[in-house]
Amino acid sequence: MDFSWNEEQLEFKKRTIKFAQNELCSNVLNADKTSQFSTKDWKKCVAYGIQKMASIKPYGGAADKIDLLSATLAMEAMGYGCKDNGLPFALNAQMWTVQMPIVQFGSKLQKEKYLNGMATGKLIGCHGLTEENAGSDVFSMQTTATKVEGGYILNGKKCYITLGPIADIAVIFASTNPKVGKWGITGFIVEKGMKGFSQSSNKEKMGMRTVPFGDLMFDDCFVPDENLLGKEGAGWAITSHTLEYDRCCILASQLGAMERQLEESIAFVKKRKQFGKSIGEFQSVSNRIADMKLRLETSRLLLYQVAWLKNQDKPAMMEAALLKLQLSESFVTSSLDAMRNNGGRAYLSENEIERNLRDAVGSILYAGTSDIQRNIIANLLGL
Repeated sequence: MDFSWNEEQLEFKKRTIKFAQNELCSNVLNADKTSQFSTKDWKKCVAYGIQKMASIKPYGGAADKIDLLSATLAMEAMGYGCKDNGLPFALNAQMWTVQMPIVQFGSKLQKEKYLNGMATGKLIGCHGLTEENAGSDVFSMQTTATKVEGGYILNGKKCYITLGPIADIAVIFASTNPKVGKWGITGFIVEKGMKGFSQSSNKEKMGMRTVPFGDLMFDDCFVPDENLLGKEGAGWAITSHTLEYDRCCILASQLGAMERQLEESIAFVKKRKQFGKSIGEFQSVSNRIADMKLRLETSRLLLYQVAWLKNQDKPAMMEAALLKLQLSESFVTSSLDAMRNNGGRAYLSENEIERNLRDAVGSILYAGTSDIQRNIIANLLGL
């Protein structure tokens, strides 16, 4: 494995950091307080070319194949340069769980109809898999799709959906044959305005407040055959394939946030004086800094490994689970350490330190909980 980056990729990362710092960091504190999603910043990302990185020519993408390594660097740069953790998270959610499945499994008609719209910002997409009683055991879902003439009738409800309240299209998974369990799961593309399809309002949450979360409801919703994603019964394969990309790229921005967090902590503990010397000279503080650095670099290696494997079209189920577990848990722990390093000032929202902790907690839950990642790892080890 070669984790080195060429000059063009490194320069792109630098440009993306500057773009995020200069264009995407205004009004984050107020947006977090009011749970406000910035369509303006979303469109700035469109103009910069972020969303098109998850598409291909001639459907709004820049190349014939998605360059996952460059996309990973870009999202890492976004996390470092943009203090709004919610915006990169929302971008990743659309790019790797909506655009990517359509690129890989969609029909020519679906690619023409949806990919260019998402790459150019005319459409926003969400991914509907989780249900209230089908979270970790996601394939026990109760949403059904019944075959009728010309299409399918969907009934059920999806919960905790990133971008759900504002999405124009939704990649939805439903059971077309409950008797065969996960082998009866099928993917569909549902459009806003389809009869029987409704979206909840944005739900308040602990962190990631700048990205809308909500429910998707299906009440005898007719979806035409042309909106079937892949083949009937292929939903499990599509989901498993997509989650490896999702767990890679959706966490890349967190790696960038952890690096910024570490740099800011170092700067503060050097400057802050107590008992006649900088607090960074106290072993308890310096050890926390060392631990933050260790978590950052071990997470970086796992992230780059998964990105490299997926860019080579190789399976990465074990590696993706290790990455998801390590990086998400590391972000939570390092955010706690940053709080301790900064002391009482970190507890005040105005100093924009506690927000990282609130945002980080969600990472041990979404895209597969830490418990589930440990189960995957153990199962792959034969336990």
